[in-house]
Order: sequence, then C-alpha cells, then structure tokens
Amino acid sequence: MSGLFHPQNIDEWSRWQAAQKSAPRRLISSLRGIRTPDASSPQLTLSVRGDEPRILVALEATTPTQVASLIRPLEFLPAESLAVLSLGDPGTLPGEGWVSRKFEDDDAARLGESLTDILAVGHYLPAGRAALGLAERFGVRFTVIQHGLLAPQAPPLPAGAHLLAFSDADAAFWTESAHSDITYEVVGSQLLWQAAQQPADAEVAATKRPVFLGQLHGAELPRTGFASAAARFCFETKATYRPHPAEKDKLSLIQHALWERQGIPIDRFGAPLSTLDRPVASVFSTGVVEAAVRGLPAWVTYYKPPVWLEEFWERYGLSKWKGIDSAPTPVPAMPVQEPAQTIANIVRTQS
Repeated sequence: MSGLFHPQNIDEWSRWQAAQKSAPRRLISSLRGIRTPDASSPQLTLSVRGDEPRILVALEATTPTQVASLIRPLEFLPAESLAVLSLGDPGTLPGEGWVSRKFEDDDAARLGESLTDILAVGHYLPAGRAALGLAERFGVRFTVIQHGLLAPQAPPLPAGAHLLAFSDADAAFWTESAHSDITYEVVGSQLLWQAAQQPADAEVAATKRPVFLGQLHGAELPRTGFASAAARFCFETKATYRPHPAEKDKLSLIQHALWERQGIPIDRFGAPLSTLDRPVASVFSTGVVEAAVRGLPAWVTYYKPPVWLEEFWERYGLSKWKGIDSAPTPVPAMPVQEPAQTIANIVRTQS
C-alpha cells in the first residue's frame, strides 16, 4: 500500500500545490501579493462561547464536510466553553452566547491559558496553520479530523498530531512514512453517517437518467482525463453532467458549453447531493460514496487509471463502470454511534 506523495513536509506539499496552478493563475496570485503585501496573513475571526474555552476548532470554510466534521461535534458539548477560529464568517454555531471578533495577538495569549484541545482538518490552510501555532506554543493537543476521502495528494499530518480517521485503512494510508509520533483513533465519517440517514429508493433511482459528478477543478489528474471520463460515461448512459462548485474558471465553462452543444445536459441547479435520486458516477468524488451509502447505484470510471487511483477505488470499495450490467458499489458499513458523538466523547475524555 502506498501512502501520501508528501508524507511529512508541508512546505513540499505547498510547493506541489502551487505548481498545479496554470501560468495565468500563478501570475494573478503573484500580482495580488504585490498589491496586498499582507495577503499571506489573511484575517481570522475568533468566536468564543464562555469565559475560558478549553476546546478550539479551526474552521477553514463552511463546506458540508467541514461543518459535519468540526461543528456538528460541538452540539454534543453543550456545557463546554468553546472557541472557533475561522477564515471569515463561521456561520451558525451550536448553542447560544457566541461572541465573534477579529483574532488578535492578545487573543492567542489568553487562549493559551485555558485551551486543552484543538480540532482541525489539518495545518495547510490559514485557520489550521494558526491553530497549530497555538498548539506548539502552549503545548495543546492538536487533533486532525478526517473530513474527506484520502488521495495521495492530500497534505501531510503535522508532527505530534492525533488523527481521528474514517477507518483503519485510511489511518494506515495517512500515517505511512509520516512523523513517528502521530497517533490515531477510528471514528467513521460524519458526512457519510448523515447521508445514511436519508436513504433513497434504489429501484426508482435505477429508472432515471444517471448523473456524473464533475471534478474538472481537481489537481490530482489531468483535466483532459477528468473530461474524457465524464464524456465517455455521459455519452454511453445519456447521463447529466453535474459540475463541481469550483468549476467556474473559463476552461471549465467552455467545456460545459461544448458538452451542451454535443447533447450532454448540464445540471446548473446544484441541489444538495443528499437529494439526488438517480444513479451516480465520477472519477473519485466523495459523492459516489455518499450515493452508495444512501442505496443509490454508484460507480467510478477513468480511462487507464494510475496505480494510486486503482488503490483509492479499492480502499473505499468503489465499483468500476464497465457497462450497463456493472455491479454498483456495495453499501458501506456505518458505525452504530454517530461519529460526531464519538468525536465529542473523545475530546471530553481527553480534556
């Protein structure tokens, strides 16, 4: 089993990520940096409930995966004094009494006096990076909560982190060749657990037009590969193409328009994945697993997949599309207890 391409060094990973940008995008980023010298230090918001927060959550964005993994567990900690360090508006936080303000240097010192645990999805984005600085400065436990499926292009875990993983297989993959002091526990996926609470009618779904979940924005594979996989499936099954929310760049929009002229319907409504009621396919979108959890027919497809992608499909039990008679992805097993509850219990016990 292979692991991450960059299992330890976050700087190497950051350079790889930056290199995935097109030349025009790199130029734009450079010019923005010239105009705004402090662009590398984005403004963070600190939201606090209570006087001496013991648990801090580093929230990078209010995406479904981060809200499920980081915010939902707070609902099981009603008596705790909490803090959320977010990049922008943290959205609706559980409970009452939250006070938000601009995060300042003085706040770090005050937090250091009371914090015992920090929860984050990693240290590769501004909120997590700042939170790791707090953890290292004040000797606070830094816990990384897995919030999505793991490809080898994922960022590494910081030294000394405690990982709350979806599965033993994911934990082994993420910690392969990583820092030796990383520990882990398996809690399951909150996002998938929530999806399982909204089962679909598989028989009805099988009679409907499939949908292909787009990933043209992804850096893990060539854009041409993503496009080819989508086009092949859509032409073969008369599927609708559903763009990823990040597919707003000019190349993606041109591709969408071309497909429409070729007869592939484009889903521009973007209804929540939890409401899909039809067969689903993609290259390696989390949405395929979400669909399978709900009982929908779901497959993955890619022409001549690289070894890492084959391993990814195998690790998550995803079925390949080979034609109309292809067996769909089996329904993944779910934990008995809601993962958010498990996470809250772990944090409560550790604190």
